[in-house]
Amino acid sequence: MDSFAFSVLFIVFLSLTMACRFWLASRHIRHVHRHREALPPQFAEKITLASHQKAADYTIAKTRLGLVDLVTGTVLLLALTLFGGLQYLSSHLIPVLGTGMLYQLGLLVSFAVITGLIDIPMDYYRQFVLEEKFGFNKMTPQLFFTDMLKNSLIGALIGLPLCWVVLTLMSSAGQWWWLYAWLVWSGFQLLMMVLYPSVIAPLFNKFKPLEDDSLRQRIEGLMQRTGFASKGLFIMDGSKRSAHGNAYFSGFGASKRIVFFDTLIERLAPQEIEAVLAHELGHFKKKHIVKRITLIFILSLGFLALLGYLKQQVWFYTGLGVDPLIVGSTASNDAMALLLFMLTLPIFTFFLSPVSALTSRKHEFEADAFAAHHTNAHDLISALVKMYDDNASTLTPDPVHSTFYDSHPPASIRIGHLNAHLKAD
Repeated sequence: MDSFAFSVLFIVFLSLTMACRFWLASRHIRHVHRHREALPPQFAEKITLASHQKAADYTIAKTRLGLVDLVTGTVLLLALTLFGGLQYLSSHLIPVLGTGMLYQLGLLVSFAVITGLIDIPMDYYRQFVLEEKFGFNKMTPQLFFTDMLKNSLIGALIGLPLCWVVLTLMSSAGQWWWLYAWLVWSGFQLLMMVLYPSVIAPLFNKFKPLEDDSLRQRIEGLMQRTGFASKGLFIMDGSKRSAHGNAYFSGFGASKRIVFFDTLIERLAPQEIEAVLAHELGHFKKKHIVKRITLIFILSLGFLALLGYLKQQVWFYTGLGVDPLIVGSTASNDAMALLLFMLTLPIFTFFLSPVSALTSRKHEFEADAFAAHHTNAHDLISALVKMYDDNASTLTPDPVHSTFYDSHPPASIRIGHLNAHLKAD
């Protein structure tokens, strides 16, 4: 392949992806708006029309903002690649940093800083305009920027050493560097799964042990019935940032812990909390977590092998607006290859999204079935309805949009499956 052919291929895939995403978003907006005035029958006695309309308006607002984000991201992608942004950045870093590892890390850091700064206005608007308008924002501007600073510092402390190791392997480990890099990356991911619950997450939120004795006994009884062991039950102060509620378990091996948002604890009854947790435990018992991790590791191995090939192809650089010789014949192009690969991979893999979403929805059905078996399906239905209501989740998503994007089944279908379990029992 020559550089012109690759440039054309990139533009074609980018255009198709943009067109498809705009089409999906417009379908979603029209479908949600068309069903705004009437609740689905199975929710008519459980959710008010006003709440349904709020969810519709919230969904439409988020989708429209997503289109603005899409346009901004596409303009930035083109500016960095075909219009020479990365080439310009590289040519100005080399005289300052030289052509060695410092230049490569500097290129990655510069890219992260530039894209991060561009994202700030959109993130701020999303939090303090859109979320505020619909009553979900609990964050202050001070906390917003404090979180941003913490994320940046943690990203630098963790990311820079990892990047240094990968770049060193790319330049010094021969043709099998991608395999060694994959082993390092996989080990790093597993390490983060162990460290995140007890080291990183507490930097952003406070976690306190569940103090309600009756609820704790109920949950411990569920864990005994399902054969699940955890390192503790915790309440997280999610309400200091958002009114949205959720529950999850995190960690790996002996570090597993169950976490409830304080907003969820306040809203749901004890039996509903038990049912929600049973769903989350279903993911674990059905080995969904292991399957997802395994799939991610397999895909990452394939992608790194592909990068190992592409980084040696001149057309990969020149077709995306970078001349590796102008960057410097003595400079390594490994960091540039990483950036170009990271920027373009989502464009070429977008149309695989329905496969990922389908797998995720299948797992959700299986977790619901597990919860219905070990708790009362009525309680899970009641909890889900409250969560749909509290989180302003639309009850009427566009089916095609949902097929592409939604990791969870549409509300009506999900409740229908749970009702089928009730009839079967």
